[in-house]
Amino acid sequence: MRSAQPAPPRIHRAARTEDAVRWLLNRWLVRRGWRPQVLPFAGYGLAGDETSDGTDGWVRLLGRVLLTPPGAGRRDPAAVRGWRRFLSAPAPGIPVTVRVAGKEHEVTSGRDGYLDLVLPAALPPGRGAASVSAAGSPAVKAPLYVVGRGPGTGIVSDIDDTVMVTALPRPLLAFWNTFVRQETRRLPVPGMPLLFHALLDAHPDAFVVYLSTGPWNIAPALEQFLARHGYPPGPLLLTDWGPTTSGWFRSGREHKQTQLGRLLGELPGLSWILVGDDGQHDPDIYTGTTQDFPGRVRAVVIRQLSAVEQVLTHGTPDAPERVERRQPSGTEEVRAPDGVQLLGELGRRGLLPVAPTWP
Repeated sequence: MRSAQPAPPRIHRAARTEDAVRWLLNRWLVRRGWRPQVLPFAGYGLAGDETSDGTDGWVRLLGRVLLTPPGAGRRDPAAVRGWRRFLSAPAPGIPVTVRVAGKEHEVTSGRDGYLDLVLPAALPPGRGAASVSAAGSPAVKAPLYVVGRGPGTGIVSDIDDTVMVTALPRPLLAFWNTFVRQETRRLPVPGMPLLFHALLDAHPDAFVVYLSTGPWNIAPALEQFLARHGYPPGPLLLTDWGPTTSGWFRSGREHKQTQLGRLLGELPGLSWILVGDDGQHDPDIYTGTTQDFPGRVRAVVIRQLSAVEQVLTHGTPDAPERVERRQPSGTEEVRAPDGVQLLGELGRRGLLPVAPTWP
């Protein structure tokens, strides 16, 4: 007697509604000549074992397939600003060709048009790229940061109020900063570019990742901001603000926890430095990670928001009440209001070669 197969999980009605509306809209756009185009995001990977033929290496490819109007060509998506970034037409179920490390892979865009794939690739450590095209569209290059198999350092950093002054998640300010304000007017957190350069001087080959609950729609603008203010390059791990298959909204905290766990699991040779702020849940998330991966996190670096920033973020001069947990043995935690003071604390704790002195 054949055993009954478990029924597939039921998709939330919000996601079903969104998918139905998108199908009708995309069908109408295709009739008017709109065609798929790939918007690549920076990905990462692990180099192959040098003692073998390298075929055990892999890359995580990230991107999104969007419908674009006829004659649009390969317009730079970073040139689209403010609320217009959210007027996109994601294209799910589109055949995509990926060429990486001399091999070709045929894949399909997922829900909301996203590409988040792990593919075998024998690439050396350092910077690389994959070639990606959708349904015969011109190929684009997807940057890749390939990590070596030996011991090394990884740096994970939050973005909002850690490297960029944002004042999230208070709704009105979040809406203004995300949908209206131009990126050229956004300011870096004081001293944070200096802190990152000091970390890279101490760990020249460090793998840097920016982890945020912000939407993928603003990824090109964030990359421009980071480059303009001297932050080191690295992949962005963002999320989507639309409904999920299980609910109306996504959990930002769950997103960060999942991605952190994945990074530490996928890249076992790295010791990590986790950088965040005390305006949301970073201290608790990072402490949970150090406990889940004992001996893997070298330091937790927390930027303390000022009283004014706490008011803008939470509507109260005090940070939200939380249960503080001590870091496990072997993990240092430093806290200070800006990058310069954090840098000094790291030096005094012996986490950087020299404790800098400031006038």
